[in-house]
Parts: sequence; structure tokens; C-alpha cells
Amino acid sequence: MPLSYNPNQNRILAALPAAIFERIAPQLKPVVLQLGQMLYEPGSPLQSAYFPTTAVVSLHCVLESGASAETAAVGSEGIVGISLFMGGDTTPSTATVQLAGHGYSLETSLLKLEFGRAGPMQRLLLRYTQALIAQTTQTAVCNRHHSVQQQICRWLLSTLDRVGSREIVVTQEMIAGALGVRRESVTDAAAALQHAGVIRYRRGHISVLERSGLETGVCECYAVVKHEMGRLLSDVRVREGRSAAASSRGAVA
Repeated sequence: MPLSYNPNQNRILAALPAAIFERIAPQLKPVVLQLGQMLYEPGSPLQSAYFPTTAVVSLHCVLESGASAETAAVGSEGIVGISLFMGGDTTPSTATVQLAGHGYSLETSLLKLEFGRAGPMQRLLLRYTQALIAQTTQTAVCNRHHSVQQQICRWLLSTLDRVGSREIVVTQEMIAGALGVRRESVTDAAAALQHAGVIRYRRGHISVLERSGLETGVCECYAVVKHEMGRLLSDVRVREGRSAAASSRGAVA
């Protein structure tokens, strides 16, 4: 069955004025983002920016020991590759697909060209970057001061917001890697949430049964990041209709 791609599923692409979107639409390439796929490695030149639509990408730092922790995540609300328009061509972090799905890629030169026009796209990307910095900062504070169970609630709520589903395909190992904690700590916290009837866990899948339970158990970090994202992008509106360029890219087998 064909997979439908729609650029309006990404908040940044959907917010671009029609004239700008028409200019870049022919260069947007629909991509399948597979679980575990590494989009960027530390120090490597970035060839493309990515606009997730149904996928979620984890930005994380890996230490010499092999230990890692997520600094931020990007879903349909944003773009992966802010270094491209912030003055650098490489990044010290790693970008890995955390939840498989779809998205669009745009070559580095084309993104830089559009950003350099100093128009609506530049302003939108800079405001998103500020929201991403806020997420990174709050994640660092959360990982230092809040319990593993609170962190899991934050992670699950943020993921639910991005995927629009109560079923998340993820392992406890992946969550432990994202939070930078021991797998056993995740197992204990997940068991407590399952015992409370908040989630149901089976290997590789988490079903959220009571979102309100997560909201009760989460720390303030989730609300802070969500508020900042909403504040910075509060006037972003979806472009009405779909361009002929976008429609022509409608389905990819």
C-alpha cells in the first residue's frame, strides 16, 4: 500500500508562505526514516536538513565510554540540522531516529540559500531554534534533579505529543539510553506505572492507558518546554491548501 507524504504534517513546512514553499517544494525529498538510522555523526559534514512528519529523531551526546544521553528530540514540530543555518557545518551531537516514520530532506545548500534571504523562513527557523535550546536546557536540569519515573513521564508525554498515538514502539533499553540511566531503573519505574494502570508494557511496545496518570506524575519540565514551544510558535498557522508541487509528490511506494 502506498505511503502518503504530506509536507503540511511538519509544522515548519506547513507555516511557510505559499511563495516560499513553492520555491523549495521541488527540492524537498520524501524519506523513510528507519528505527536506529543515524542521520548525523559528531564532526561529520551535514549534507541535508530533515523535516520529520511522523518520525521522531533523538539528539544525543555519546561519551568516550560509550554512555549517552538525549539532549533533545525533534518530531513534526521542527527541523533536524540547525547547525546548517547557525554558522556551522558539523555538530558535536548525534542524530538518530528514535521512532520510525517519514519526513522530508532538503540539501544543505538550498537551506542556506533560503535562510540567507532573511525572510519569513529565517525568522521561523530562528524561533524554532530558541525553542530547541529551551528544550535542551530543561532536559539537562531534569536529568540532574528529577527521578527516573518523572523523567519517563516527561519522555512519554513529549513523545505522545509528537506521534499522536497512544501506542509507542520503543524498548526499555532505548528509553534508558535516552535518559542516560540504567535499564534496571527504567524497568522499575515502568513497572510502577503499569501497576498503577497508567501504561501497559509488552516487549518493544508501550501503550498509554491513562494520559492523566502521566500528567500527575511528571515534573514541571514537560510543561515548561511545551509552554516555550507554544509561546515562540503561537502565531504559526498552517498554509491554506496544498500547492501543485506538493500534490505531485503525493504518494511514494
